[in-house]
Amino acid sequence: MDFVWADTEKTRGSYDFSAYDRLLESLRPFDMGALLILDYANPLYDHGAPPRTEGARRAFADWAAAAARHFAGRRVIWEIYNEPNNKMFWRPQPDINEYVALAIAVGRAFRLAAPDEKLIGPATGLDWPFLEVCFKAGLLDYWAAVSVHPYRQTDPEEAANDYCRLRKMIERYRTRSSSDGDPRTSLASSNGEIPIISDEWGYSSGWRGMSEEKQGALLAREMLTNLANDIPISIWYDWRDDGSDPNESEHHFGLVRNAYRDGRDQVFEPKPAFLAAQTLSVFLDGYTYQRRLPVVSDSDYFLVFSKGNELRLAAWTTSTNAHRVVVPGKQGNFRITKHNGENAGPVSAAQEGLRIELSTSPLYLIQQSANR
Repeated sequence: MDFVWADTEKTRGSYDFSAYDRLLESLRPFDMGALLILDYANPLYDHGAPPRTEGARRAFADWAAAAARHFAGRRVIWEIYNEPNNKMFWRPQPDINEYVALAIAVGRAFRLAAPDEKLIGPATGLDWPFLEVCFKAGLLDYWAAVSVHPYRQTDPEEAANDYCRLRKMIERYRTRSSSDGDPRTSLASSNGEIPIISDEWGYSSGWRGMSEEKQGALLAREMLTNLANDIPISIWYDWRDDGSDPNESEHHFGLVRNAYRDGRDQVFEPKPAFLAAQTLSVFLDGYTYQRRLPVVSDSDYFLVFSKGNELRLAAWTTSTNAHRVVVPGKQGNFRITKHNGENAGPVSAAQEGLRIELSTSPLYLIQQSANR
């Protein structure tokens, strides 16, 4: 969620975080933390332009540090800006050097004010030149993770190659920074690796060739792809449709419809994507990704998840042609649930293995037998 500078500093040097206090307090009963985005301009500085001058950067960094101190220990991940490479958010035109200067100022302020708080960035799409300049400038020494928005209108599984490329870039510049003897303490994980966070990514059911049913299947595949690629946090865009105009694709990223239904138990009507998210979270509750099973075609996916000795499978294909496959070595009886929560009945493995029909909509398999 945006943590808006202009809303929380309306008098220079005076901060009012009460609205976000209420937000975080409302999350406590559900054992939830928050990812808050330090962002946007403040009309008190530079006439409401993005924080690109020294004075505005200093004020932004002071405000960010005050927020980090105020909310320290309350399970907040702080992100430095939202899509600074997009002219919609960094007017009139994005400037990587301006962003880097701001991010370094905030990183230094965090280091002094709240060194145990987690700061991430840069919250861009897979803008390789922009990301590389950030890394070259040393921002990996301040960030606990690299956050990206891997939007695409193609198969979500394609993100695996992008994550691989990004990890190699992170490793290259992380190693370079460390070898230079930079004395600043890293906020990376204990093993020194800096993870990738997918903190904004979705599919609009209003896109051409899309439907609400396909959006639901793609949500499941997106989340499963991220789990299989060691992405520790995945945030779907969006919770609620922004509107109801059938010709405006931006109105249809939501898991629920836009209309507020007063007096209903569910005040927002669930879309198929909501059911997909619900089913996925129940199916994988407490389970950890283990491996992808080898099958004949690279377009077919069988992911194994485990909890203790219990195994569960997620299976689908990127091929538009549904087809049967056999997973050799799998034995026993399985119960199949569709990605939207519908019961698809039992299936038993034959002597040659588990035979199952795959489509672009994931299936979840729960093993009912102790034989594996």
